[in-house]
Amino acid sequence: MKLFKSIILCGLGLAVMSLSSCDDMLTKSERTKFELGPEFWSNTNQVASYSNVLYENYTGYGQGGGSGWFYFKSLSDDQVNPSFDDWMFTTVPGTSTYWSSPYTEIRRCNYMLTGLENSTLVDSEKNYYVAVGRLNRAWQYYQLVRMYGDVNMLEEVVLDPVAQSDVVYGPRTDRDQVMDFVLDDLNYAVQNLGAGGKNSWSKDMALAMKSDICLFEGTYCKYRTVEENGKAADPTRAQKYLNECVDASQQLMNSGKYSLAANYGEVYNSLDLSKSSEVIFFRNYVKDQLMHSTADYTASSSQQRGISKDAVEAFLFLDGKPLATTTLNTNDHPMLDPTNNAYSIQGMLANRDKRLSVLLDPYLCFKGHGWVRSNSMLMTSSTGYNIAKYDNVQMEVDYRINTGKNYTDAPIYWLAVIYLNYAEAKAELGTLTQTDLDASVNKLQARAGLPAMTMTPDADPANNMGVSNLLWEIRRTRRCELMADNWYRYWDLIRWHQLDLLDTQAHPNINRGAYLAGVADLDETFNLDAQGYVIPVSKQRVFDKKYYLCPIPSNQITLSKGGTSQNPGW
Repeated sequence: MKLFKSIILCGLGLAVMSLSSCDDMLTKSERTKFELGPEFWSNTNQVASYSNVLYENYTGYGQGGGSGWFYFKSLSDDQVNPSFDDWMFTTVPGTSTYWSSPYTEIRRCNYMLTGLENSTLVDSEKNYYVAVGRLNRAWQYYQLVRMYGDVNMLEEVVLDPVAQSDVVYGPRTDRDQVMDFVLDDLNYAVQNLGAGGKNSWSKDMALAMKSDICLFEGTYCKYRTVEENGKAADPTRAQKYLNECVDASQQLMNSGKYSLAANYGEVYNSLDLSKSSEVIFFRNYVKDQLMHSTADYTASSSQQRGISKDAVEAFLFLDGKPLATTTLNTNDHPMLDPTNNAYSIQGMLANRDKRLSVLLDPYLCFKGHGWVRSNSMLMTSSTGYNIAKYDNVQMEVDYRINTGKNYTDAPIYWLAVIYLNYAEAKAELGTLTQTDLDASVNKLQARAGLPAMTMTPDADPANNMGVSNLLWEIRRTRRCELMADNWYRYWDLIRWHQLDLLDTQAHPNINRGAYLAGVADLDETFNLDAQGYVIPVSKQRVFDKKYYLCPIPSNQITLSKGGTSQNPGW
């Protein structure tokens, strides 16, 4: 057992107890004062306990039997859910935790910030906890804005939701104004959080969050349209946020604190990410105390949300060329291995980006031809391509293949992401140089066994985003490096204004899997396309421009008495 984890968990337990009572008091009507007075906010241990619960908002691999932000967020062109991933919403919900949960946490942060105003903690300590509150408030508003656009912005704590209903259910604030508020909070956090551990609040964690959020905002504002996003592109605003991303990324890259792990994949199945040179901030898990299920879902008999044919074809060949132009063997047909009656794709993997061999099992697994990975259970996948990188075969079998018993740590921010953010932001700004590439994404290329990227890459016929060859290759690197990770791909498509790529009618390869036409005893229930590739699901997902923004829950509109409007198209 890791001692530092036990301390964090103990603190979280105290925080949960404190907050459950605080939250109950916050919802009482006729409330006129804080029940937690200045003496509470002047006690370091109590403030620390209160703030530690905010750590739970970084989902990672989830908790217990719940789903996390790795593997499970499969609404993308990278995975195919056998149960079918439709759009996030297809009708207006009555209520939604996507809307309500962030506001619960914002209220929690505002309550803390208001309480600290009269705290007698020394200024440096008070400023630190104010920074913690503002950092976490920024994280929640960012999630709201990227889903809903304009949102109700609450800068102060709501003491009485009934008496202050005009504030709680007031009109929504323009999303640009909210994001500027987020940036102010992030900058305060960067300035007032010092050094810390990899699973505690720190300046580096705030810089990593700022890098991510500013890349989103900069590219979103560059590519958005009035018709589909409600606001026109804003080049000046995009430039500002992209420069903020570059600055935050550079500070981390130049700090000398972080370096890439020797092998791709080490950050996904570690039992102790505190020792990783690549990790900036992570979600910790502890055997028999706090565990998750992500490894189990990739090592058990449940049919996996397999990797799509489109995703596999995104990975370059070892000559640095894409599928259309490589001179290496492009045959992706599996070969029957008679020793275990399983279909091997090791021949295909041998010629490709090394990350693909870490992401996938070396054998296809599908109905009638399941496969067992080193003491796992018999597995099948919706596409035949089975995700392997979250499993750690060093864990005891019982802890690998049972729900809520996995205890590998989950990365939240790590250096590879910062490299990707930096290169993309500079490319979008038009300031990227070969030196920048060599200092960032080419380190990822080298680890993947690929030649270095140049400023003038050859054209790829698969480029369907309408961007330059350079941006296409940077986006490809991001896709391959972060495949199935931390809900990145869906939001990347949103900010690039490429959500229509999730339309399965227009882009059938995202609903295709492995080549199975050569399987002699293929189950009759399999549906293959004309080329012999499996079609995992029969349903279709058709794009509509309204999907760029999620619908406001109907109860919010009712409670606002006309103050809150619905998003376009809903």
